[in-house]
Amino acid sequence: MPSNPTAAILIIGNEILSGRTQDVNTKFIAGRLAALGHRLEEVRVVPDVAERIIRAVNELRAAYDNVFTTGGIGPTHDDITSECIAAAFGVPWEKHQESWDALERHLGREQFNEARQRMAMLPRGAVPIPNSVSIAPGFSIGNVHVMAGVPRIMQAMFAGLETVLARGTPIAMRAVHGLRVKEGSIAAGLSAIQARYPQVDVGSYPFYRESGSGVAVVVKGTDVEALEAAIGEAESLIAAEGITPVRGEPPV
Repeated sequence: MPSNPTAAILIIGNEILSGRTQDVNTKFIAGRLAALGHRLEEVRVVPDVAERIIRAVNELRAAYDNVFTTGGIGPTHDDITSECIAAAFGVPWEKHQESWDALERHLGREQFNEARQRMAMLPRGAVPIPNSVSIAPGFSIGNVHVMAGVPRIMQAMFAGLETVLARGTPIAMRAVHGLRVKEGSIAAGLSAIQARYPQVDVGSYPFYRESGSGVAVVVKGTDVEALEAAIGEAESLIAAEGITPVRGEPPV
């Protein structure tokens, strides 16, 4: 997948690190990026600490074609992502008049208080990402795309953002699973499949359900012909254990 853009996700927020809030944004973004042909290569979580956010943004934007951040762009004291992005790029953090006017119209002048006005402050040169849910925008600056942490709002922002993102060859995925398969029994066979099809990624994932345990084999890549061949061989590997292979992920 050499021609596909690379990507990283930066999750910002103490609530993720404390375990209070479960991150569900990564799964959504990863799936959408695969469809767009972006190779997600790193996911990083940092606290609401300015120097940590600034350092992470600068490291990731230098290493990948696109960086997607979630969290920290609301109205409260710990929502510091926007001003940290400005610091990372070395530009002023200032009133974005169009966003200011839109929020004031949406909330009403009395409700558009000092705390909410922070959501209309953007790094100079940033391009707003529309937000159809709560109006307060995300934004893009350089190769960094800044979105809300609330999943519904983040998804609305990503829907607007993905229309302007570069496209690569979509990254497809195939899966097969078998109940009662032991991962150690098929490990050598999977290694051989990976060696025969280096252009795809082959992974094995044990699962445990009330209905029974087993192993799922997942193959992903941009070469559909190799993908189908590799997953076909994985099916044969499971069948050779005397177990009927089932296409797709195991039921939850």
